[in-house]
Amino acid sequence: MEQFARPSTAGAYLNEIVANFGNVVALTLDAAVVTVRGLIRRRFPFREALEQAWMLVSVSLLPTILIAVPFGTIIVLEVGGLANQVGATSFTGAIDALTTVREVAPIVTALILSGAGGSAICSDLGARTIRDEISAMEVMGISPVERLVAPRILAGILVAVFLNGIVAFAGLVSAYASDIYILHGTSGAYLNAFSSFSQGADIIESTLKAAIFGFVAAVLACYKGLGAKRGAVGVGEAVNQSVVLTGLALFTLDLILTDVFLVLVPLRVP
Repeated sequence: MEQFARPSTAGAYLNEIVANFGNVVALTLDAAVVTVRGLIRRRFPFREALEQAWMLVSVSLLPTILIAVPFGTIIVLEVGGLANQVGATSFTGAIDALTTVREVAPIVTALILSGAGGSAICSDLGARTIRDEISAMEVMGISPVERLVAPRILAGILVAVFLNGIVAFAGLVSAYASDIYILHGTSGAYLNAFSSFSQGADIIESTLKAAIFGFVAAVLACYKGLGAKRGAVGVGEAVNQSVVLTGLALFTLDLILTDVFLVLVPLRVP
């Protein structure tokens, strides 16, 4: 697949964007078809998917925890400090319930997937591409989409949901500890506000966002990796483009999905 070129005019640049978007959609549809066909025929490479999932977890788990803990602490310190000044300390847990579960967890997941996870997938496929392994598979009648892309997409979705849960848990624990030991709040007030304002739809929204982010990150990383050219330099460029494009796409999707969920499931006000 072709990489983004360097067009000289605005029209050529727009055409290139449209062409690459069409290629990404085509890759997505191909992956969906081969996944369904593989599941029906019991030929889906689950072992490859599990290996890729383990690889993504190994490169993403520690950065996820290291980012989630400060995020939860910062939110509580900022909001809790302001709440103390206006006499609304009991609402700290409510703010934490809304921000950490619904927003912070998916955003941190998007950051990790666009950085560590996407770059790992892209570099792996890019290295295979420049070594002509992909071409060799096609010559032998083996579909790279079925053997390589589909398992990585499934792994990306599963790992994204897993990381989202880790971020939510770590963020809530760090926020609770910060509220109790730094802001000197009470556990009863924190937990009461948390349970009053939280709802099951928060978990559903967060999980769906994470699954979509994992899917998009894996597709874009696979696309850029399969299109790598010009040796090791081309792989590096593909990884860089993959991280940037994935980050932009995920944050744009997060904005759209947040607006949609706020319309479908309004915030709970006791």
